[in-house]
Amino acid sequence: MTSPQLPPLDLSRSVVEAARDSKAWPFEEARKLLKRVEARGLDRPVLFETGYGPSGLPHIGTFGEVARTTMVRTAFRLLTEDKIPTRLMCFSDDMDGMRKIPDNVPDKAFLEPHLHKPLTAVPNPFGGDYASFGDHNNAMLRRFLDTFGFDYEFASATEYYKSGRFDAVLLKAVEKYQAIMDVMLPTLGEERQATYSPFLPISPLSGRVLYVPMKDVNASEGTITFADEDGRDVTLPVTGGNVKLQWKPDFGARWAALDVDFEMFGKDHLTNAKIYDSICEILGGTAPEHFVYELFLDENGQKISKSKGNGVTIDEWLTYASPESLALYMYTKPRTAKKLHFDVIPKAVDEYFTFAQKYAAMPVEQQLVNPVWHIHSGQPPRIDMPVPFAMLLNLVSASNAENKDVLWAFISRYAPGVTAETHPKLDELVGYAIRYFEDFVRPNKTFHTPDEVELAALRALDEKLAALPADADGAAIQDAVLDVGRAIERYQDPKKKSPDGGPGVSVAWFSALYRLLLGQERGPRFGSFVALYGIAETRALIGKALSGELASES
Repeated sequence: MTSPQLPPLDLSRSVVEAARDSKAWPFEEARKLLKRVEARGLDRPVLFETGYGPSGLPHIGTFGEVARTTMVRTAFRLLTEDKIPTRLMCFSDDMDGMRKIPDNVPDKAFLEPHLHKPLTAVPNPFGGDYASFGDHNNAMLRRFLDTFGFDYEFASATEYYKSGRFDAVLLKAVEKYQAIMDVMLPTLGEERQATYSPFLPISPLSGRVLYVPMKDVNASEGTITFADEDGRDVTLPVTGGNVKLQWKPDFGARWAALDVDFEMFGKDHLTNAKIYDSICEILGGTAPEHFVYELFLDENGQKISKSKGNGVTIDEWLTYASPESLALYMYTKPRTAKKLHFDVIPKAVDEYFTFAQKYAAMPVEQQLVNPVWHIHSGQPPRIDMPVPFAMLLNLVSASNAENKDVLWAFISRYAPGVTAETHPKLDELVGYAIRYFEDFVRPNKTFHTPDEVELAALRALDEKLAALPADADGAAIQDAVLDVGRAIERYQDPKKKSPDGGPGVSVAWFSALYRLLLGQERGPRFGSFVALYGIAETRALIGKALSGELASES
């Protein structure tokens, strides 16, 4: 299937020239790819490929491959002034055998009789209209990619093997069987060497994918012979979906069969890259340009896994934040291992809008390094975000808002003329903030009981705020908060200097305020928060902290 057409690019001379020197990583990869394409000739479109193993529900790492590959594709289009056709293929290895049952399926016992069958031959445990487990998981991937608007072609290994699209490369693999074995065997242990075959037949008896040694490989006939599960010898043609390749040979064979020009993969594939390349070349292809990215980690520092269901799923991220924030997380430092858990979401949201709001005023060289250019394929929208996500989370926390109307009453007072209709992106953030607060902030809120120093500090802050006009802005309020902190020895920082030359204010003062008033360790600029929430409302919150009412809620 093919998704929406590629967006147009600004191909003005200044933009193209800036792209040629841009240090943004997609442009660096695109320049490497251009050298390869110029060397192999321009007789066919440039094929970008991403691979997906549908053994479990799609996770964000899968989305990341497509998003990042699209970024390189867009950079390539600009470098070549969009004169060289490009394609992006999202390839699903759905003919792989189901070697174990994922933990996150509704009925594991339902799937047990179907272990080792191709994923597209395993019944769908989720219900609905999808014929198989593989079909369901493929659909989940396509649904998100379509929602985000990627331009791609979806390809199924099952369809490619069964329709004959891989027949030529499979026959070549029979012919080059020994050369493939010569690459593979040195990478295996002695016991595995004795039984290894690059061919995995589908048992005519059980329908399972068999990991068995070959008794004969007949290049002239294009057949293999092996012992089926009942012990009897079976001869099958390697064509027509009777046989698939082991995953390492399959990588290289697919590159050769499809003339893939670019594919990225995770660091866990790095040691196998030479194997993939060698087999591709044995089968008559030229290995594609690679980009190796670091892995995502869960909250415990462990690699995320589709079968374990750790980390964050696509749907979970989109419950609490926009697709653009997810794309930003993928863009940033792809060669650095990063934690992919719920607590990274608020920062990603606010960073996206910060980059988006700065974009228009940047010179073209900086625009091409700005992540939003790559996230939006060269067409970033103009965005005005008067209230950051972190601030909205604190507003929800302070007001105990459970619906958008409550938050919008504060926002409209803080920013007159700003409404859900004039700022639909902000309205989206309001909804995200309420959901994120309810699921991740409220359960962990713990109000600190103030000691004598903190009680005195809160009283002083209350007096200081009472002396301000009701419409004081965030800067004036912040100055007042700083004045209170400077007068208290506990919160003085001699390494910092106040305007009068005395000690400055340590972060401990603001940490104390958030622990005392919001039940959390940190937050955004406190003066801006008070301006949004309201001076009177903040004083009421201080009153609850002084009376012990907030601490009693913990």
